[in-house]
Amino acid sequence: MAEALYRGTGRRKTAVARVRLLAGDGKITVNGRALDEYFTRPAYRTAVRAPLELLGLGGRYDVVAKIEGGGPTGQADALRHGIARALAEESQDARGELKAAGMLTRDSRAVERKKYGLKKARKRPQFSKR
Repeated sequence: MAEALYRGTGRRKTAVARVRLLAGDGKITVNGRALDEYFTRPAYRTAVRAPLELLGLGGRYDVVAKIEGGGPTGQADALRHGIARALAEESQDARGELKAAGMLTRDSRAVERKKYGLKKARKRPQFSKR
C-alpha cells in the first residue's frame, strides 16, 4: 500500500471524511467505491472535484476517502473540505488559493435543536383566540 502524501479531515453537519492524497492519475475512491458509483448526482461529483479543479491538479493525485455519517450532500461537502485541507498542506500558494475560494472554512451550519413547548425548532402550536 502506497504511503499517503497528504492527509485531511473534512466535516459538514454530522458527516466526517478522512482523506488521503496519493501520487497517481486522478482516481477518486470513496468507501472502496469509485466516485461516480458512490455519488450518482453530477452536482455532488462537481463539488468533490472543485478543490482539485481550482488548483489544476485533477490528474496528479489519487484520492482515497472514508466517509461516515450524514446524508449525500453533507458527505459530498465533507469530502470537498477534506480534499481542500489535504491540498493546503502541499504549499502556501495552494493554501492561499483554497482559502480565497472559501474551501478551507468548515460550514458551521447544523440542525437547530427542538425547543420544549414547540412542535419543531421554531414552529409553534396552533393558536386559538376563542
